[in-house]
Amino acid sequence: MTNDSVRFRGDCRTIQSAVLAAARKLAPRRGRRVARGLRGWAGARVAVWAVLLLFLLGLGGRARGQGSLVSWGRSVFPADLSGGYVAIGAGNWHCLAVKADGSVVGWGNNRSCCCDPPTFNGGLVAVSGGSAHSVALRDDSSIVAWGATYYGQCSVPVPNIGFVAVSAGSDHSLALRSDGSIAAWGLNDCGQCSVPAPNADFIAISSGFRHSLGLKTDGSIVAWGHNGAGQCNVPVPNSSFVSVTAGGWHSLGLKSDGSIVAWGANDFGQLNVPGPNAGFVAVAAGWGSSYGLKSDGSVVAWGENDDRGQCNVPEPNSGFAAIAAGSAHCIGMKSNGSVVTWGDNEDFQCNGPSPNVDFVAVDTNGDNGHVLALKSDGSICAWGVDESGRCSVPEPNAEFVGIAAGENFSVGLKSNGTIVTWGNISPLPSPYDTGFLRVAAGLGHALGIKADGSLVAWGSNGFGQCTLPYPNTGFIAAAGGDSHTLALKSDGSVSGWGNNVYGQCDVPSPNTGFVAIAAGGSHSLGLKENGSVVVWGRNDNGESNPPPGPNADFVAIAAGSRHNLAIRSDGTLVVWGTNAGSAERTPWENSGFIAIAASFSRSLAIREPPPPTPTPAGVTAAQWMLY
Repeated sequence: MTNDSVRFRGDCRTIQSAVLAAARKLAPRRGRRVARGLRGWAGARVAVWAVLLLFLLGLGGRARGQGSLVSWGRSVFPADLSGGYVAIGAGNWHCLAVKADGSVVGWGNNRSCCCDPPTFNGGLVAVSGGSAHSVALRDDSSIVAWGATYYGQCSVPVPNIGFVAVSAGSDHSLALRSDGSIAAWGLNDCGQCSVPAPNADFIAISSGFRHSLGLKTDGSIVAWGHNGAGQCNVPVPNSSFVSVTAGGWHSLGLKSDGSIVAWGANDFGQLNVPGPNAGFVAVAAGWGSSYGLKSDGSVVAWGENDDRGQCNVPEPNSGFAAIAAGSAHCIGMKSNGSVVTWGDNEDFQCNGPSPNVDFVAVDTNGDNGHVLALKSDGSICAWGVDESGRCSVPEPNAEFVGIAAGENFSVGLKSNGTIVTWGNISPLPSPYDTGFLRVAAGLGHALGIKADGSLVAWGSNGFGQCTLPYPNTGFIAAAGGDSHTLALKSDGSVSGWGNNVYGQCDVPSPNTGFVAIAAGGSHSLGLKENGSVVVWGRNDNGESNPPPGPNADFVAIAAGSRHNLAIRSDGTLVVWGTNAGSAERTPWENSGFIAIAASFSRSLAIREPPPPTPTPAGVTAAQWMLY
């Protein structure tokens, strides 16, 4: 046995002790399971390293089970959209859907928390979204509104009762009362809230960017508000309309004969209804695009269709029962209760994990970064804007055991120790891409830990973040910030290098007893074997303050640009620091978390599924299934 092998085996004993100490901190069920496995593998180099990597340094879900993904912050991805929905709505950059149980789900751009459900999330029957606010109609005919309210767009007029429909414009809201009158509130700079007299006999409403439409019982349309492109000039004959929709600077009306009439801006061809102009049953309008739902369940889209693909209806283009349009995206609900989205995906409004189950690790990076998530079967799911191909996982998409997300690239670690990269980063040349046990990424650089304890770094090196320290040995984990690097040694010490303008590389004393690390934008975190968290570096937003509450009993950490996440042994989350979009808040249901990740303005976590309810005494499993 060589000296390197002897030294490595000694490192494994140190690693084993650290992992055992952390495992004992977990809830008894989890801790005993991990501890038993470690005792059985004592002295086995690969096994101990694997348990360390999967449990303590970012892939804990693999050792402790798997679960579903949760996101919050400036942009959030959708929950499982495979079924169970009864109504949909679209904001400028976010989506809304009502479940059969009357609760609402929101995803996409989450400015002012417009995607976060109302406090009492139930009893909803219809929903609509604006620029940064959302409105919903309850089954008791009242309205609830949430999100931005700087123009009063969430200040529902009183009496808040007797409503039958709602529609959110960019910064104003409309609601139709059962007596045929319209209530309007919010921004009124163009008169979009000034309903023309007589305010009566309306049966449908729609809010656009700065204009409003109302459909009368006699089939005529009334339009008011901004008219810079003629979007309020209803064509004649103004009769026989059965539905209306207001877009950015144009309007659509559906006639009783199934044809569509369009007026207003036509700079993208959004008024040019494709032939045959017949058989339509619903309409929707985006900023520069238009949509029509046909009686056969297909969707026709026309107008603006740039690289966001807002007019590229996904296949199969059939079975649609409802449509709604955002600024540059569209959401469709199928007759089976599933939801399909397409178009602009900068804020995850058009894709996410589906089905949202069996995830064991998650990572993200950058301001408008993408998300990587590892499944228990070894495959990787990637979503977000596919800039530089960062979401295009190479085939075969199998046998992955590790992931790392840079700003415009992705890294995957295979079970055979090889590294695969995609996106805007140079791949490691063969044979130097083998023998790895761990991967990590900063904003523009990637990191890999080899089986011999050495570290490999490549990519952006403007601040020396890829210039490795000497001696390059004994490393068990690495983490990348915007432009600095941290590395954890088997003796429990942490090394830092790269950009150090805020002291993010200056590890506080005593530099011992660390078992995990995380690198933020310009700050750093370390988890000690006693369960405490140490934070250092930039502190403009409280990101380098100690975690709130008792600084103890933590088992996992993650760092965003200016906020941090940490999991306690009971599965609850602690979040601190600050960032846009409320990435620093705690999810509504704070329990069962097993893995975490964070970026500039986004927080992600994996939550274990709840344990099955035990079968009552005296009742068979088959009988219990019928309850």
